[in-house]
Amino acid sequence: MKTIRTNSILLGSMSLVFGLLKFTDPFQTWYATQIETSGLPSVAYPMGIGGEIVTGLLLLIPWLPSFSAASKKVSLLVGHGSLGIMMLVACYVHLLPNVPADVLPLKIKPPFVPLAVLAYTLLNMIQIYRSKPFNN
Repeated sequence: MKTIRTNSILLGSMSLVFGLLKFTDPFQTWYATQIETSGLPSVAYPMGIGGEIVTGLLLLIPWLPSFSAASKKVSLLVGHGSLGIMMLVACYVHLLPNVPADVLPLKIKPPFVPLAVLAYTLLNMIQIYRSKPFNN
């Protein structure tokens, strides 16, 4: 369970921080450019930011002592599932030729970062799913 906790806190912190960073420049400009050049609808802009923040909270809040074991497991599975979907969208955006590399994380076109986070997320989801309800 310690591994699940550590992984969830790491992924949740990352998601929350990246969601909040999109309110500041240069991240705000880079993210807007990603949405505009990818052909995604404009509603993807607030949905992406909100999704990252909510996902981060879904992965962090369950570790507070007041969460029941069953609620914790559901919250973590939903949070990881949400993060997985966002990483699939990130892979899609990385692979589009119209999206310039200079507005992507690490300024690289191949989706190494989203694929790594997706793999890490899926492995943690499997561990959570297989685990019995757990406490802090």
